[in-house]
Amino acid sequence: MSVNIVAFGSERDGFSEESPQPSLLWSYLRRSALVSHIDSRLSAAQPGGPVCTEYRAGVCGSLGLVVHDCPVWDIFDSDWYTSRSLIGGADIIVIKYSVNDKASFQELKESYVPMIKKALNHCSVPVIISAIGARKNGVPCTCPLCTSDRRSCVTTSEGVQLAKELGATYLELHSLNDFYIQKYFGGVLEYFMIQSLNQKSSEKMKKRKKTQKLHRVQPPQLEQPEKMPILKGEASHYDADLHNLLCCCQCADVAFCPEDLSTVVEAHKVILCSASHLFMLLFEVKSPADIRDASIVRMAQSLFSVEAGATHGVPPGVPVRVVVKDAIFCSCLPDILRFIYSGALHWERLEEDIKKKLKDPEKTEHVLEKVKCILKTPGKLGTVKDCRSHQIKRLCNTSLRLFFNTPVLADVIFKIQGATVPAHRAVLVARCEVMAAMFNGNYLEANSILVPVYGVSKDTFLSFLEYLYTDSCCPASILQAMSLLICAEMYQVMRLQHICELYIITQLQSMPSRELASTSLSIVSLLKKAKFHNSDCLSTWLLHFIATNYLIFSQKPEFQDLSVEERDFVETHRWPSDLYLKQLADYRNYVHSQKCHCAVM
Repeated sequence: MSVNIVAFGSERDGFSEESPQPSLLWSYLRRSALVSHIDSRLSAAQPGGPVCTEYRAGVCGSLGLVVHDCPVWDIFDSDWYTSRSLIGGADIIVIKYSVNDKASFQELKESYVPMIKKALNHCSVPVIISAIGARKNGVPCTCPLCTSDRRSCVTTSEGVQLAKELGATYLELHSLNDFYIQKYFGGVLEYFMIQSLNQKSSEKMKKRKKTQKLHRVQPPQLEQPEKMPILKGEASHYDADLHNLLCCCQCADVAFCPEDLSTVVEAHKVILCSASHLFMLLFEVKSPADIRDASIVRMAQSLFSVEAGATHGVPPGVPVRVVVKDAIFCSCLPDILRFIYSGALHWERLEEDIKKKLKDPEKTEHVLEKVKCILKTPGKLGTVKDCRSHQIKRLCNTSLRLFFNTPVLADVIFKIQGATVPAHRAVLVARCEVMAAMFNGNYLEANSILVPVYGVSKDTFLSFLEYLYTDSCCPASILQAMSLLICAEMYQVMRLQHICELYIITQLQSMPSRELASTSLSIVSLLKKAKFHNSDCLSTWLLHFIATNYLIFSQKPEFQDLSVEERDFVETHRWPSDLYLKQLADYRNYVHSQKCHCAVM
């Protein structure tokens, strides 16, 4: 018997200069008198995805403790199904944050808490929220007009409010010493561990008692239903799509060149602006007043020069010319753009490429410092020279969510159900082959700003575009997932189609039999749509699902809508089988004839 603990979040201030401290869970396991041994290993949800640490420990001899410590919240964005399964299998959930990292706390509250609440909707798992660290800004000012001390630190009231929202236990750990870890945090954690073990022990005892009540005359054995087909998710190719966009230069709207105009390197405004506030300033997406960082403004003015009137007066399809004033930086621009488009996490590779090209340490450092300033987040880093590689990885992680469904830099407008939806050709061409052909071939859409969309609702099309921009998808219902699957099939985005298939299967598998019997959702209708839109994996799974739940679906009117071929398959693979039902009837007759009480029936 074991207890599963899942921890999310980091104890550290994202930009702290202090040496890394051990994680909260590792410190507890190492110091607890109950733990006899600890094994640890690193694991990733998918290749290149966020890394989690798994600890396995012995508690009081025969009991086990399994801890998954996920310090990076990106697991909810990159691998939604793995994060959902982690929460679903948890007996206790621990959420950690640093009281001195207000930005990370706001991101947790706004982006990830709704996901956690949704995952916990059908289960009651104890949640512990741990606010870690001593606030560095001293005693808060009592003046009602002064808010400076509330900007950098997370207050106790904010943490308590978050705990109320999740129905969690709130703890403040000012230091990771013996008192706070063993007596304070450890006491609460061990209380929930004992509750979990008591519940599991009670359930195990109930099962054992049931097996002891069997009569000498056994009822017929019901075999397990056939295993349903397993659908495997497709790996993300988001970074590769953007990299290919840079290589082929389709829909390029920026042309970088040196002062002598001898060479040209093409790029895309929306990708550059999503990665850098400097490019937002350069292409007038933001003003200097919005940036509020003099170093970024100075760098933009000293490094680049945009043609006069180019941001507004250039005809559609003609790239804006940007002159790079620094010749050394300009010679390395292809490598820098490749780094920006690759989604980051390749900072060391960029360093090596520039070193090989320049073969001069001073020039290499000169170029890298300018790259760091370009990718700097306003107000986050004190000096560019103090910027570390792991911070650069965070800052460079290209996110197009900022430009989703906004007219900023948009060069195409979709008209759907009487409404308009702005978009960016570069993103559409990179992420969808059908749209790449539509905007670059001999089609009317290639030269049109307004493009009509038919056969799909506005909400579904917005969800489709959101996936293209963010590489993430979270349908609200089975019907919405099916509508999105149809849209994905129409535009031949196979990975999105597989995500929708997995969502539908996950939701149906988690539906209790009573709810399945009373639901108005037509599974046969889903089967017909899946077949019509070439979703072979989903249609095969749905047929097995109907056969496995034969007693429920055979009583529904929609069962008659199955084709002859489908009906034959269901009857062949039905569960329970005809033979079992006959044996069960004979057993009932036997029990009645013996006038004995059947514990099973």
